[in-house]
Amino acid sequence: MKDRPLKIFSGNSNPVLSQEICDYLKIPYGDVVVTQFSDGEISVKYNENIRGADVFIVQPTCYPANRNIMELLLMVDAAKRASAERITAVVPYFGYARQDRKDQPRVPISSKLIANLIVAAGTDRVLAMDLHADQIQGFFDIPVDHLYAAPVIIEYIKTNYNVDEVVIISPDAGGVERARAIASRLGCTLAIIDKRRPRANVSEVMNVIGEIEGYINILIDDIIDTAGTIAKSAFVLKERGAKKIIAACTHPVLSGNAIDKIEESPIEELIVTNTIPLTNKKLSKKITALSVASLLGEAIIRIHNNSSVSSLFI
Repeated sequence: MKDRPLKIFSGNSNPVLSQEICDYLKIPYGDVVVTQFSDGEISVKYNENIRGADVFIVQPTCYPANRNIMELLLMVDAAKRASAERITAVVPYFGYARQDRKDQPRVPISSKLIANLIVAAGTDRVLAMDLHADQIQGFFDIPVDHLYAAPVIIEYIKTNYNVDEVVIISPDAGGVERARAIASRLGCTLAIIDKRRPRANVSEVMNVIGEIEGYINILIDDIIDTAGTIAKSAFVLKERGAKKIIAACTHPVLSGNAIDKIEESPIEELIVTNTIPLTNKKLSKKITALSVASLLGEAIIRIHNNSSVSSLFI
């Protein structure tokens, strides 16, 4: 029912984003305490009544992924046992999403296992953003609302760059659909980088398909992890005559020495969103962080009111 109270809670993975969502919705931040015992076990306690409430738990499962996943599961279980009417897991970044199939013998399908755990804990609905593979929605036996950060990134590009001079670049064949959608919304042309990956986390750029010389090249990806692909792609684009090189992604994982690679590359600006918090180790003058709080907040209020969320998809 629409008159049931709306409650938003967060674990420790991204409280700033949760607070921004609450500010957008003009509701108080939920009071929950998530602590850790000396042996590493996690403790969760809601300090307010949530009986009959529509509870949204905002918890990206970024680094440290295993701890953040356990926080989410325990928060869901605690809310279920406190008689919340409906529990929605808001997972702006879904960890283990890249392990979505058996690409080698004797390996798990980890994203399916994590989906099973979230459902088994008592979650009624999932709200996610830019899943690495769309088919992960099918891993859940509950409704999934899958949002895209593209509207936020597109608006920034329109505001800060002359779209007539922009070419959208997919850094690999797998990201063509994503890049094409953004290029279509901007009215830009599309180019593709053909790369061969000899082994994990090592990429070799082979060819650029499309006209890029003299244009502002914007590399689009969903996740930047080690930044090896993006950095190598930028060097190739520079060699091919790119006027300026920008990179954009939804999820700034930025592990290892990713920041050093970005700093040393020809990339002039890296546009990211705050689905994953930018710690001190991830700070760089090249990084521009955009907030997805209004997008998530709008989806939350529509889910709460049982109205359509589809207009937020692109």
